[in-house]
Amino acid sequence: MGNSRAYPVLRTTDAAEAYRLARRLCALLEHIDDQIWLFAVMRTPREVREMAGLVPGASFEYEETRRDPATGESLGFDLDVSTLDDTALRTHLPLSFSEDVPRGDVEERFLAALGEGMAAIEWNGRWPDDPEIDSHGHWNYDGVQVVFHGDEAQYGDRWTEDHTVFVHVTKHGDPERAQKLAAHIGSEVLGEEQLGW
Repeated sequence: MGNSRAYPVLRTTDAAEAYRLARRLCALLEHIDDQIWLFAVMRTPREVREMAGLVPGASFEYEETRRDPATGESLGFDLDVSTLDDTALRTHLPLSFSEDVPRGDVEERFLAALGEGMAAIEWNGRWPDDPEIDSHGHWNYDGVQVVFHGDEAQYGDRWTEDHTVFVHVTKHGDPERAQKLAAHIGSEVLGEEQLGW
């Protein structure tokens, strides 16, 4: 099947602005899935508790690989964060989670709960066909993504102060569509296409 191609169309230090313009791009989708994808790295107990309250039952993971000192095997995080006090929780940080959740008001609550760790919201859907540029929508590839504190669609290791909005298109790329979408928010494509979802 392959991966989408992601084009960065906005970078800003204002998380609320990145979210607002990402939502404006979502409004252009002909179809948008009922589920969205959330990802977050949490570096403080407060951030963990807020995300746990936002997405009940979320599966948390160690963000950095931990090994059993006796066996050398990778350790997974399998504790209930609601039962740990802040001191105990700090020994397990940083933690991350990624979950599909129903679209709705969760996006704004997620935005309000953001900390300083990298995070992302992904809206999958389908762009409408655009005969003017001979561009067709693709169910498995199209959508909008905002990466908070990052500039890579695949959540690289490099933390940034900036928040980046990406538009995703067919696995073959579609720079003309990306440019038209960027222009819709008063921007332009900001660099090379990246490997998307």
